[in-house]
Amino acid sequence: MALVFGLIGAAVVVSAAGLAFTWVFLGREPAIKPNSSLVLRISSDLGELEPATVFSPFLESRPTLRSTTEMLRRAKTDARITGLLVLPSESPALWGKTQELRDAILDFKTSKKPVVAFLEYGGDQEYYLATAADRIFLLPTSTLDLRGIASYELFLRGSLDKIGTVPDFVHVGDYKTAPNIWTQKGYTPAHREMAESLNRDTFDQLVDGIARARKKAPEEVKALVDQGPFLPEDALNAGLIDGLAYQDELADKAKLGRGKLEPVESSDYGSGRFRTPGLGRRARIAIVYAVGTIMSGKSGRSAQGDVLGSQTMAETIRKVREDANIKAVVLRIDSPGGSTIASDVIWRELMLTRAKKPLVVSMSDVAASGGYYIAMPAHTIVAQPGTLTGSIGIFGGKFVTRGTFSKLGANIDGVSQGRHAEMLSPVRPFTPEERKKIEAQMAAFYDQFVEKVAEARHTTPERIDAIAQGRVWTGRQAREIGLVDELGGLDRAIAIARQRAKLPEGQVDFVVYPPRKSLYEMVADPLGDSGLARGGALWSALGREERQVASALLVPWRLLRAGEPLALMPLVWIE
Repeated sequence: MALVFGLIGAAVVVSAAGLAFTWVFLGREPAIKPNSSLVLRISSDLGELEPATVFSPFLESRPTLRSTTEMLRRAKTDARITGLLVLPSESPALWGKTQELRDAILDFKTSKKPVVAFLEYGGDQEYYLATAADRIFLLPTSTLDLRGIASYELFLRGSLDKIGTVPDFVHVGDYKTAPNIWTQKGYTPAHREMAESLNRDTFDQLVDGIARARKKAPEEVKALVDQGPFLPEDALNAGLIDGLAYQDELADKAKLGRGKLEPVESSDYGSGRFRTPGLGRRARIAIVYAVGTIMSGKSGRSAQGDVLGSQTMAETIRKVREDANIKAVVLRIDSPGGSTIASDVIWRELMLTRAKKPLVVSMSDVAASGGYYIAMPAHTIVAQPGTLTGSIGIFGGKFVTRGTFSKLGANIDGVSQGRHAEMLSPVRPFTPEERKKIEAQMAAFYDQFVEKVAEARHTTPERIDAIAQGRVWTGRQAREIGLVDELGGLDRAIAIARQRAKLPEGQVDFVVYPPRKSLYEMVADPLGDSGLARGGALWSALGREERQVASALLVPWRLLRAGEPLALMPLVWIE
């Protein structure tokens, strides 16, 4: 017993010491000098959620999209900050996050403070971000790698054939192409049609953004893109950039501030809008993050990346619903979908919540398949023009691996009782009778999916079926066909939630879910996301192309083993 009390006492001391450390060293306002220029470094993998490990309190936090946009909002009205230097070293993610970050930079510009972008390298997304600035400078020895939009998808059927594995899958929806990674050796006609449509609309968004920023006609920008990539001097002569410089020359060339320039790194400046509310009675808006592949059980991280667990989400949503101080909920979704069962569990909790308080969805890079399923209960859905959404379809199946094991001199044998006990057997494909049962299960869930979308979007199942079929749309396309209500980012969703709840601007606290992990939780999982999980140390050590291939290969096998229908979008990377 003494040992138990001793351990409890030690935990209290450690927790108190941690709180004191946080208060003294992390809770102070940054010492910012007058006439400072905020230096915003934008790197890849700008996620929605902060990683949390036992070492987190002692390490510099990896910036998130939220912390970055809120820092810009804060700097906009900070008299000490007289300019902004944007350094996009690599695109932050897909186009949804890129557009949200670009919108935040454009919002900062309304303060009339100068904004300068400096490119060591400028690909399509990096340059698109840079065009939010007043002036763009390029490294004299670099190129402006403006080439247009290309997307790639990995097809493994040839590899599976070589190792003797047979993919046996069923899907509902002509465009439900998620299983094509295993069942095909290349694009099917429907798959290619969808990919070309997504690329075309994304390309048009890129062109429109550049045209408005550089004061050129869209046709002129398209012609310039066809001439890319550009040598530095050619980019300057084409009016795509404003100068060539090394970073140390920017203080003289860019004119970011008045008199002597005082640069301040964004990591030293920080953000404070979403701090945990105090003990007051002010009304609150909950910002609930739904990030990752949807699975049953608890949320976390795995080799497949972020996991959005239905148990964790259901508990969170119930807590938010029952909190009388929370007057509205914004659900921030960045998910390609996953388990149909887990998606339905989350959907139900959200439907109960929307009956009690305003519910608004904000879509990030991806809110497709199961990610769109959990968006349906919202009173309003907000997406970025480049968000990938829709994919209202379903698939399921198994891998027959007997041939693979035979090549290795191994054999799979088994015994069973029950007519369909071996339906998910890895030894043989589905029998015709089993396939009919799988198809019936798929059709039933798809019909339910379509009916729920129709009810949520105030239209008919027939119309939704025509635009569903597993097809992925951009946010802009989704707005045109009625799957999304408005275009914008998290700020727009928050504004809509506040208006629906009739809350006065400036008199609202925000509470974020999931909250930071407690010391106990971090000690219980000391390594957290440090392994091969998206955003982890090993993941970060991979190059951009390697991460893209790893994303395609690290498929959520646990979902397949469960034997349930899946609502998951195809694995795509875009550049």
